[in-house]
Order: sequence, then C-alpha cells, then structure tokens
Amino acid sequence: MLKATVSKQKQDKERLLSLPYVERTKEKDAKKWLSSDLIKVILGPRRAGKSVFALMLLKDQSFAYFNFDDELIPGEEKIDLDELMTELKLAYGETKYILFDEIQNLPNWELFVNRLHRSGYNLVLTGSNASLLSKELVTHLTGRHIPIEILPFNFAEILKARQYEVTPDKLLLPDEKAKLLEYLTQYMTSGGYPEVVTKGVDPRGYLDVLFDAVLFKDVVKRHKVRFSEQIASLGSYLINNISGQYGSKKLANILGFKSQVTLEKYVGYLTEAYLIFPLIRHSTKAGIRLRSSKKTYVVDNGFVTAKAVQHSPNTGKLMENLVFAELVKKGNQPGHELFYYKTRNDREIDFVLKKGYQVTELIQVCYDMTDPDVEQREIKALIEAGKELNVSKLTVFTWNDKRVVKKSNLDIQFRPFWEWLLEDTQTS
Repeated sequence: MLKATVSKQKQDKERLLSLPYVERTKEKDAKKWLSSDLIKVILGPRRAGKSVFALMLLKDQSFAYFNFDDELIPGEEKIDLDELMTELKLAYGETKYILFDEIQNLPNWELFVNRLHRSGYNLVLTGSNASLLSKELVTHLTGRHIPIEILPFNFAEILKARQYEVTPDKLLLPDEKAKLLEYLTQYMTSGGYPEVVTKGVDPRGYLDVLFDAVLFKDVVKRHKVRFSEQIASLGSYLINNISGQYGSKKLANILGFKSQVTLEKYVGYLTEAYLIFPLIRHSTKAGIRLRSSKKTYVVDNGFVTAKAVQHSPNTGKLMENLVFAELVKKGNQPGHELFYYKTRNDREIDFVLKKGYQVTELIQVCYDMTDPDVEQREIKALIEAGKELNVSKLTVFTWNDKRVVKKSNLDIQFRPFWEWLLEDTQTS
C-alpha cells in the first residue's frame, strides 16, 4: 500500500512543480532558513497554498515528499514509519531534505519528526491546525523549529497573479487607477484563496464547500464534536457578524449552548482551524481584558460573501475585515500585537498595534468619508485614545482619500488602504 501511495504522490509532486506559480511575499525570508537544520513548519488554513509554497521552497534541492492527507491512506490503519522511510529512499534515493504535508494527520507525529531530525534530516512540515501543532512544537521541538505562516493571497500577490505591475506613473492615469480599485473590489468580496484568484472558480460555491469541509475535517472530526449543527451555527453567526462584538454568555444563550464554557471551547476550535479570529480589547488590566466583549474576524473575505445570510455583506465591514487579515499577514498576532480599544468615553478604536509593552499605532477603518459627522467621529476617537494610550501614530484607512488632519497637536493620517496593502509586500 505505501509503495503505491509514495509512487502516486511522487507524480503529484512533479505535476505541482511544473504548474505556473505566484511567488509569495514570504518566500525570500523563508529561503534564508532552508539550509538551517531548524525544522521549517509551514502553518495555515487548508487550500491557502502551503503545499505549493513548500514545494517551491525546495524546488532547487533533491527532496523526498509524503502527504499524510491522502485518501489512499486508510484512516483506521497505523502507518509503519520504518516502511515509509524505506519506500521514500527507494523512490527518491538518499536525500537529506524531506517534505511532510499535513503532518498533523499522523498520530504522535512529533516523536517521528524528532527522531528524523536527530538523524540529520532537513525537514519541512506543513499543517492546518495552529494550536495543535504549536503546542506539540513547543513541547517537543523547543528551539529547533521555525514557524512560517501562509494565509490566502495578499493584495500584492493577487496583482502578481493578474500580471499587473503597480508603478507611480501608472497610477497617475485615471484608467489605471480605476483598474487597480476594481481588482481591490474583487479582492474585498471574493477573497484571496489561490484557486479563486488563479483559476477563476466561482468563489461562493468553492468557499462555501471549503468552509464546510474544514469545519468537518479540522473541527468536528478532529475534536469529536457531538453537536456539529451547533458549531456550524456558531461559525455562520460569527461570519455574518464580522467586526461586531460578542459576549460569550449572551451568545451561548442566543445559540442554545448549554454553557459559556462550551461556546468558548468551540470558538477555540474554529480559531485553530484558521476560520475565525477573535480579537480582545486592549487594557493593562487583566480583568477588563477577560470581561470585555470580543470582536470577530474571518481569515478571508471570500468566506464572508460565501456564507452571507443577507444578500450582500456591508462594504465597510468587508474593508475592516480585510485590514484585520492584512495586519495578521504582516505578522501582528491577535492578543499579542493586535487588539481593539474602548476609550473612557466608550469611543471605539478598530485596531491597536503594540510592540512589546508599547502601543505603536491606532487605526480606524472608514470606507465612506462623504459624511463630515463620520469624519469627526473617527478623529475624536483617535485623539481621545491617542492621549489615553500616549501614542502619536494615528491612522484612518480610507477607500481612496489621502490627506493629513492636524488637531490637538496631533497628526491624523488619512490613507487609501490600497496604498498600505502594497506597502512592504513587493518581492524582488
């Protein structure tokens, strides 16, 4: 059985390596780690491009490949790992590089990986469960691994896939600026999953099925969830309320959960599977952080459109979700570097960025700036929060509005968010 599986997967590997490829923003940094003996762990949601990223990372090396998420591997059968290594050597010869795809499907995978690492193999792993992998990595591979997170395409990668190069001169032309904003509108509604961007598959149908598949494979099946309809309802509710606040106790009552604890556990499962990101309130007081409502965001805007109960999701909320997702792609981890905030007068700040203990920037997201009252509301909130948190970098992301407003000895930068999306993401 393993011989046939290894042989088929070798053909899959060669086929994937021959396909057109959109270079990812993180590739250059990841390649710096390739020759290191640290285990490279590529994390991210299913179908976001982890496997192709890993293959392209290794394309100039001789390497063996095995995918643990293969229907040819019976779920109830235990893989003979010594036999697997024998078959990989027969198929690929002696090579120090091995790529193991969806490693979390192998029970006690970390023991196997540790053994190979001690034997001198240079290992690249991919996995679709953030918490499960990170807990085991910290326990068994402390100091011997480097995590690399691959999420759906960012805007720069989408433009690369469209073969559209942004230059300052080009953006002076109204037609070119309109084309850029059209690509951005598509990204905001359809998201950045590679299949949607590169193959033009129907985003609603594809992402509706993908969400349900991830929910079943990485949540219901993995965690042996008995009430699968409840967790599906929870996922749907959170997606249809992006950027909104929720309290666990109230939401548990609305959705008919037996307890607040169960609901929080299920939200954790959705987070592990890279579907939902809860965002906590920034406060120096642990009690306030724990008691305050959380905000909810989604890994990709395409899921919001695919799972929308209403006919069309709110454009402002889609823009805010996209800013959140991009902040995460830029390396800001929710609950560590990324929060929301409420001032003493209950004015809300969409995003607070921190570096260590220091707040570095406050961000508001506003799609429609035509109403002067809306502008004043955003400015008041930023100035109030800026003074409370002692931070001077105050930003309002807009659709296409660029200017500086000076108020109370502070500068508020109004920036088109397409400009920020393309900042520091161009590969060379």
